[in-house]
Amino acid sequence: MAGLLFLAPLAGILALVFAGFFAFWTLKQPKGDERMNAVSEAIQEGASAYMRRQFKTIAVVAILIAAILAIALAKAKGFHGFLDSSRVALGFLAGSFFSALAGYVGMTVSTRSNVRVAQAAKTAGLRRAFEVAFRGGAVTGFSVVGLALLGISLFYIAYGGLDAERAVHAVDLVVGFGFGASLISLFARIGGGIYTKSADVGADLVGKVEAGIPEDDPRNAGVIADNVGDNVGDCAGMAADLFETYVVTAIAAMLIGGLILKKGVLNEIFGLKAVEYPLILCAMAIFASIVAVFTVRMGKKENIMGAMYRGVASSAVLSIILFYIVTVKMFGAGVIPLSIFISAVVGIVIMALMIVVTEYFTQMHAPVRAIADASKTGAGTNLIMGLSVGMLSTGLPVVIICAGILAAFLVPFAFARAVGAGVEVAFLLGLYGIAIAAVAMLSTTGMIITLDAYGPITDNAGGIAEMASLPEEVRATTDKLDAIGNTTKAVTKGYAIASAALAALALFSDYLHKVGLTADKFSLFNPFVLVGLLLGGLLPFIFSAVTMRAVGKGAFKVVEEVRRQFREIKGLWEGNAKPEYGKCVDIVTAAALREMVVPGLIAVVVPLAVGFLLGSVALGGLLIGVIVSGLVLALMMANGGAAWDNAKKMIEDGYLGGKGSDAHKAAVVGDTVGDPFKDTAGPAINPLIKAMNMVAILFSSLFLAYGVFSISM
Repeated sequence: MAGLLFLAPLAGILALVFAGFFAFWTLKQPKGDERMNAVSEAIQEGASAYMRRQFKTIAVVAILIAAILAIALAKAKGFHGFLDSSRVALGFLAGSFFSALAGYVGMTVSTRSNVRVAQAAKTAGLRRAFEVAFRGGAVTGFSVVGLALLGISLFYIAYGGLDAERAVHAVDLVVGFGFGASLISLFARIGGGIYTKSADVGADLVGKVEAGIPEDDPRNAGVIADNVGDNVGDCAGMAADLFETYVVTAIAAMLIGGLILKKGVLNEIFGLKAVEYPLILCAMAIFASIVAVFTVRMGKKENIMGAMYRGVASSAVLSIILFYIVTVKMFGAGVIPLSIFISAVVGIVIMALMIVVTEYFTQMHAPVRAIADASKTGAGTNLIMGLSVGMLSTGLPVVIICAGILAAFLVPFAFARAVGAGVEVAFLLGLYGIAIAAVAMLSTTGMIITLDAYGPITDNAGGIAEMASLPEEVRATTDKLDAIGNTTKAVTKGYAIASAALAALALFSDYLHKVGLTADKFSLFNPFVLVGLLLGGLLPFIFSAVTMRAVGKGAFKVVEEVRRQFREIKGLWEGNAKPEYGKCVDIVTAAALREMVVPGLIAVVVPLAVGFLLGSVALGGLLIGVIVSGLVLALMMANGGAAWDNAKKMIEDGYLGGKGSDAHKAAVVGDTVGDPFKDTAGPAINPLIKAMNMVAILFSSLFLAYGVFSISM
């Protein structure tokens, strides 16, 4: 294997080995008494049953799309008949399978870690409980990056990536793997989000608002469905989301690298290495994350968040060091390689700034306190302030992303011009810089997903402590862990959204090259561009409306069922009877599976319809419109929802009268609106944007050949 490319599959395998090690270690920990295990097993059974049914539903869609790819792309320009189209279809199925597998493995370990965290909190205290939760989350983190990098690198090599003459074509074939990952991510995000928020909202509205009972009270028939939802939404859903983001971002950078190779740009420096470089960066980041995960330890002050951020910072710093080493090794120590390395550093800086800004708007700072204070005068003012905070929170992230895009582009562009390169060459190197910044930003994905998966584990541990009637001090310990879990989940969403924007921009650039859209054709004076922009800007709003309506319908049925059980089951209110938890699990499972199909197909059907009916120019407008409005809407929903959630938790901790106060009831209403914002609609926009770009790239030549208006434009 030429050069350093062997490091990519090696790093993927090593990540999976460490995922196995952390799984083995976690599952060896004590798992408590029979009552605790009964609750944990109910969560395991509910989560596994839902995931199996979800995968069966998605499998039908995936096989149908694979067949369409195999048939339709056989006639596409640049593909060598049915052999190549079959390779794309095979990659699509493999990407779908790997994405599903990453989420399922992580969720399986997470649903078994929760009871072990509760037991550690009961017998060994905060430090041990934190260690179990973090290592349980690391299984998901390393499974995702390991399967992602292994899948991309093996398919790239198998399709001819080692040969400079076949490398560009090999990347085009690997796009199928990325499309498969995007589709699974989309369905997992939508289905998991509908499931978890239907259960959460329904259980909260009856339990906290109407009945005035604590969260996770065993009398509430919706609590098991709620705990299951934490795993299928925040664990499996986020794993699939960041698996897709990781894969698509790497492929986007490889596509731009392929353009550099194809055009022979600075061939003495780049050549085939321009395509391989993103994979090597991913490999270096995995090595850095493996080292960094062992730096996550609580000090004497028991600062949980500080311990986690130490891991992220260690991963980022080690990645930068390794990035520099491999950049010099591959390209030499000249001005141009230095500019590409600087672009990679820009990606790391964007990641760090996004974490800081997201934490400010979603944690116990001024914005969240403002929402809590607004709860004093009722749910209406709480909702107004929450919407305001969510909208305001989009400002700094967008400025950071814009500054990052310009920096990542202008440094290689300026350096290339300084050494005498033409404008076209410098522009292409600038695009490559943006793509590399996106790859670098995702360098900490293994660590970030670990932090995210930690959240549902500790949330479930608190639920088990409540439902198994463990001592108050145990619940106090799990609450400390869970409070940090809310932070990590919010930070992860902001990170995923920002990386989606950079990855989509790189994909969009490749689409423009594939369809030959020059500046004069892709102009705001062209009505087809304007129509595409408007349709693209509209789409995330329609998509969000459909997914949020699904949550509302599911939550309504849960509310009705929980009310019915309180009304009809004798002794339930007194705690002398057991609720029928399975009824609510069945309700939200059916709702999620039924409602996820239509929004999932939007990502495939709409770009195909626009491409064939309005042509490649209008589709280009559609893609940029989706990126712009989708980025801002996703940020508003994710940050606003997290701020509503933490405003409620601030009041529950004793602010403004604590639990049961009027302010608390108002805050719960705000949280029920924020829940589908932050856990259903907002995060699902990420895979929507990238899936649409992947469809556009795969079918680009067909749009040119058969698009109604492409013929005349």
